[in-house]
Amino acid sequence: MGSTARKRILVLGGGFGGIYTVRALHKALHGRTDIEIALVNQENYFVFQPMLAEVISGNISPLNTVTPIRDLCPGATLYVRTVERIDLDHKVVITSHGFRPGQSVLPYDYLVLALGTLDNFGVVRGLQEHGLHFKNLGDALVVRNRLIHLLEEADSEPDAALRRRMLTVVMAGGGFSGVEAIAEVNDFIRDVARRYPHVDPADLRVILVHAGPRLLPELPASLSRYAQTLLTRRKVEMRLQTRLAAVTADEAHLSDGSVLPTKTVIATIGATPNPVLLALPCRKERGRVVVNAALEVPEYPGVWALGDCAHMLDHTTGRPCPPTAQYAVREGQRVARNIVAAIEGTAPRPFAFADWGMMGALGHRAAVGQVLGIRVAGWPAWVLWRAVYWSKLPGVTRKVRIALDWLCRVLLPRDYTQLNVAPSERLTRAHFEAGEVIVRQGDPGDLMYVLIDGEVDVVQQAEGGERVVATLTQGAWFGEMALFNEEPRSATVRTRTSVTVLSVDRRTFQTLVAHIAPLREAFERLMRHRAAADQARRQHHEEERVVF
Repeated sequence: MGSTARKRILVLGGGFGGIYTVRALHKALHGRTDIEIALVNQENYFVFQPMLAEVISGNISPLNTVTPIRDLCPGATLYVRTVERIDLDHKVVITSHGFRPGQSVLPYDYLVLALGTLDNFGVVRGLQEHGLHFKNLGDALVVRNRLIHLLEEADSEPDAALRRRMLTVVMAGGGFSGVEAIAEVNDFIRDVARRYPHVDPADLRVILVHAGPRLLPELPASLSRYAQTLLTRRKVEMRLQTRLAAVTADEAHLSDGSVLPTKTVIATIGATPNPVLLALPCRKERGRVVVNAALEVPEYPGVWALGDCAHMLDHTTGRPCPPTAQYAVREGQRVARNIVAAIEGTAPRPFAFADWGMMGALGHRAAVGQVLGIRVAGWPAWVLWRAVYWSKLPGVTRKVRIALDWLCRVLLPRDYTQLNVAPSERLTRAHFEAGEVIVRQGDPGDLMYVLIDGEVDVVQQAEGGERVVATLTQGAWFGEMALFNEEPRSATVRTRTSVTVLSVDRRTFQTLVAHIAPLREAFERLMRHRAAADQARRQHHEEERVVF
């Protein structure tokens, strides 16, 4: 049920596809008062993804990779909301309502699906709990801050093994995003490490794990080999035809059985379709909405999909159109023209685009790519890469700011200021593989744990060695006695299987038990029970010694 006063074109998603759809619509329908163009996006800014990796290394200021959507799309109504549900039969979109309770209902006459994909870290055990994403601006800042924090800690860490673990970075994914990110990580950490007098450059390890036989499979094999050789020469270790199997707070487990001691795992793997799209009653292929040649959903005229959301065969290759920025931009422009055609009652035109090629930066003034069938590599490719993407930056302001950032990077030392802007987490999830120690007897008690899944053994050290005093399973908790009594851990907790736990810090724990009487009473009963059981075990042990 669309609006009777004005027809509304509703675009969902503020990535390349959504933004360029709105811009093309504004240009084509400028001055039309009978039509409203609206955009729904979770943030009020557009991220220029191709340059995001340079935020990690400090080549570009973080804010210079983003542009306010209101500046890019001045003629559109912006809703900074989360899309909760789409009702295609009643032509409404349900969104979150910001600070007010309840939901917001947005009716539409024409709908564009450009929601993109979400991260799916569930493909690897422990990745959700201990891995770092690399998809948006916040992720790039988190990775940068993590690298600086590790260098700061390593500079004052007396334990050589722990120091080497801190200085090991693992990247999962050898596509364009993974390669560009690991190249910037490698440049940054090796350059900045020279500022830390107690960090030995020989302890730095940067490792790229990729399931395929070669990096950058989208490019010809010769360019993939060039990229691999160049990164290897810059001391990036390669683990090809190997998958990331599990991640813990201290290790990365690989599919070949090897274990990498590390405190940092970054992942560009595991994209999954948006669940809002999966719930739609239309045909899908691997989670992507099947569209016709005009990018329209056949079962629902007036609904279009593009970018990562759409499944359509490329007219030149016969394969599905790739989810790249250059395709999303052209698809957005074609969808806009076809919406205008639908409004004016003319026939839509099919989408057709010849891929111009692909390029990827390798850090330190090098890149690889194939443009219009010509293969380029090294310094000339890096110059071309920067020129092409700089020209595509939206707006003159961003072009000037990025150019100044690059100039400052040439003239001035690299900045390694840490910017911690995220609030401290009070409740966190953690993953452990079998045989790992979660808490150790004698350590100070700072966290309480709740077992989400798996099994653990509670082990106490005694004169005759160690003994298992209890086995805990899903739903049990441990570590609360050390928090209650402010004493060291009285036992070691070791995993029997792979385990996921919820950890609660001391302050949160004390707040909960202070204000929730039933919870406090439950913990007190459990503590009395465990104290009595421990006393009985000690008495039994003494009796055994006397008999002996």
